[in-house]
Amino acid sequence: MHICMDWRSVKFDWNRARAFLVTAEEGSLSAAARALGMAQPTLGRQVEALQEELGVVLFERTGRGLELTPSGLDLLEHVRTMGEAAGRFSLGASGRAQALEGTIAVSASEIDAAYLLPPVIAKLRRAAAGLTVDLIAKNTASDLRRREADIALRNFRPDQPELIARKMSDVTARLYASELYLERFEKPLTPHTLADADFISLWSPETYLGALAGAGLSVERGNLTILSDSHLVHWELLKAGGGIGMVPEFLGDSTPGVCRVLEGSYTPFIFPLWLTTHRELNTSRRVRMVFDFLAEALSAH
Repeated sequence: MHICMDWRSVKFDWNRARAFLVTAEEGSLSAAARALGMAQPTLGRQVEALQEELGVVLFERTGRGLELTPSGLDLLEHVRTMGEAAGRFSLGASGRAQALEGTIAVSASEIDAAYLLPPVIAKLRRAAAGLTVDLIAKNTASDLRRREADIALRNFRPDQPELIARKMSDVTARLYASELYLERFEKPLTPHTLADADFISLWSPETYLGALAGAGLSVERGNLTILSDSHLVHWELLKAGGGIGMVPEFLGDSTPGVCRVLEGSYTPFIFPLWLTTHRELNTSRRVRMVFDFLAEALSAH
C-alpha cells in the first residue's frame, strides 16, 4: 500500500515527522520520548497529529509495543530520506563540511575493517576534513553503551533497547581455496574427497564444524588442520595454500588465485550486516552525519 496524496495541500511540520521517525526506530513512544528528551504525551500528540494530517494510520499496538502499518512503512522511507537530506543541508548551510570536527570511533570485524570500509572512510574524510576517524578492527562486539565505539558494523541485530540499528544488507560467504592448494586434488573438488582436505578453522572447532554441518557438509575434526581466531590470518593462510576457508563473496570473488570450492554441495552462509549506534544519533550532529554517510555508502556497495 502506498500513500497517494497531493503534498502541496499538506502543511508540513518537520517536528511531527521527526517524532514519527524516532518512534518507528525506537519501537515505542516511551523510548522515543527518552531519545528526543521530551514528555511522552507531547510526542504522542505529535504522532497523532501527523496521522490526522495525512489521514492514515501509521502504527498498530502490539504486545511488544508499536508496529508500523503498511502506510507507516511506506512513509518511513520518505521521512528517513528527508532526515538524511536535512543533515546534508545543514552541512551545506554551514559553508564547509570541515565544521564537523572531533573524533568518531567506528568498530567493525577485521575483514570489514580491512576490505570493506577503507574506501568509505577515505571518502568520508574528504567530505569532513576536520573529522578524525578511529577505526577499531575486532571480531568481538564493541560495547556501544560504554562508548567503546560510537558506531558499529555488526553481523547481528542488537537487542538492547537503547541502541539504534539499521540493516544494510545480507552478506553471502562461501568456501574458497587457493589455486596452489587445489593442485593437490583432481578437479573439481567434491564432497567425496573431503577426507583428504584441509580446513582452516575460523572460530572454535566445534562452532566451525557445526556451521559446516548446518550447511550440509560432513567434515571431521581431523580435517581442521589449522586453527586461527583472526579473520585476517585466516584469509592470509587460505591465500598461501593452507587449506579451505570461509570468506565473503565480495572478497573471495575479487581476489586472483583464489577459487570457490564445493559449489552446489552446500548452502552458502548468510550473515546480516547491521549498522548500529547509541541514542546520541539523535543529539550529536557528528554521529548522525557519519551514521547516515556510512549507511548510504554501504547500501550502495
